[in-house]
Amino acid sequence: MIFKQLFDQETWTYTYLIADPASKDAVFIDPVNTHIDDYIALLERYDLRLKYTLETHVHADHITAGGLLRQRLGAQTAVSHLCGAEAADIQIKDGDIFEFGDGEQIKVIATPGHTRGSISLLWRDRLFSGDSLFIGGCGRTDFQGGDAGALYDCITQRLFTLPDETLVYPGHDYQQRWVSSIIQERTTNPRLAGKSRDEFIEIMANLNLPKPRLIDEAVPANRYCGLDENERQDAVALRDATPPFRREFSTQDLVAEAKQHITEVDVTTAKKLLTEGNIVLLDVREENEYAAGHVDNAVLLPRGVLEFKIAGVPELADKSKAVLIYCRTGGRSAFAAQTMQLLGYTNVLSMAGGFEAWQKTLV
Repeated sequence: MIFKQLFDQETWTYTYLIADPASKDAVFIDPVNTHIDDYIALLERYDLRLKYTLETHVHADHITAGGLLRQRLGAQTAVSHLCGAEAADIQIKDGDIFEFGDGEQIKVIATPGHTRGSISLLWRDRLFSGDSLFIGGCGRTDFQGGDAGALYDCITQRLFTLPDETLVYPGHDYQQRWVSSIIQERTTNPRLAGKSRDEFIEIMANLNLPKPRLIDEAVPANRYCGLDENERQDAVALRDATPPFRREFSTQDLVAEAKQHITEVDVTTAKKLLTEGNIVLLDVREENEYAAGHVDNAVLLPRGVLEFKIAGVPELADKSKAVLIYCRTGGRSAFAAQTMQLLGYTNVLSMAGGFEAWQKTLV
């Protein structure tokens, strides 16, 4: 087998290549967009065929190369179904197995906490822990639906129960360390070794880390597999035209699931509520969509950065105040409404049909 650990110096990100030289199947884990040419050259060097790009989560510190690798090589992109990455070919679930080569398997272990959709990947005796477990540390839990208690649980109950000799390959390292092991992290990791759940939560609550430099750019882009706005529509169309591989959750399925947990109103009701007043109108589309046309008095807060910027929106300071959300057709607003409910907002509505439905009433 071919195994390569690659490093991006700008973001301290590790990318992993696993390949079977006999079948020529190859898999990338957490590729970075600025290294696309390096990846293609590496594949050509070994005469490999890229089958999958697997993401351990929607990254906040770099932009993935997954979408570009799909465009140029036809590889399937895979992201957790909890990440909201609508353009991904495969919506990963806990326990999924990715098969490649001659009987090789990569198993998915859900490890939420750094983000809701964080996963780790197990291949043979090697664990690719993403941002869930680092060498001598772990990922932060203060954004993207992070949960310190959930992270403690999944590390101690799922990762630390793997065999002692399991090698740990993290998503990042800031001290030029390359690999660890389960026994080393279980016994020496300063945030976890000998720490109770409450102690760990206290540690994570007091890290006081600065906001990732690229978060406002990276998270929205990574929800579209790293593609820019001009490439996204083509990517979604290509995905929908491709036979699914264990795609148990399509975008339509995810929207339908979200709508089961929120309150949706039609345009007529939305207009009535706005006329009555005392309600915040929230536009969760991208900035270019908003600039092209929007409902009067709407507050812009793109879905891709909602979790990170919501605290800075004065109109949303009161979590009991009514909020009416809209997007283009009603999908993103459903996701946004569900997210706001998880953040403690008690009176959130999504406008069915979105801005397109609104415009039709003006004709």
